[in-house]
Amino acid sequence: MKRCLFPGSFDPFTKGHEAIVDQALEVFDEVYIGIGVNSKKTGLFSLSQKINHIGTIYKDNSRVFVSSYEHLSVVFCNEINATHIVRGLRDVKDFEYERSIRHMNHAISKIETVFFISDPKNSAVNSSIIRELYQNGADITQFVTRPELLV
Repeated sequence: MKRCLFPGSFDPFTKGHEAIVDQALEVFDEVYIGIGVNSKKTGLFSLSQKINHIGTIYKDNSRVFVSSYEHLSVVFCNEINATHIVRGLRDVKDFEYERSIRHMNHAISKIETVFFISDPKNSAVNSSIIRELYQNGADITQFVTRPELLV
């Protein structure tokens, strides 16, 4: 059984994130979407909103699991018996940032990281921008599946 963790704050979970999960499902038997909880950061959406939103999107997929955790991603990987971390890359800046994290994670845990390149149509989709649009009343349905669940 090949299991991976797709970690993130997912504030909100976008169609770009969904596309990465779809790619991961082509390689892994199970994908755990792990919502990292950082008590020093306050997101726009609550943890329960995020879990409900993502859980509803994947409610009919028995290979996708949604959970939260409050410690290092590699520790959570060990808890769920995941051998890999999945990350999506939109551009070179993402790669540079994620590469450094990959090296540190591997050094402390031997957990491997797999990078998936985002589709060009999702390369500009960014949770920070989506939050800004949402807070200003813009329609975000082209970027987020079922945004009404975030209320």
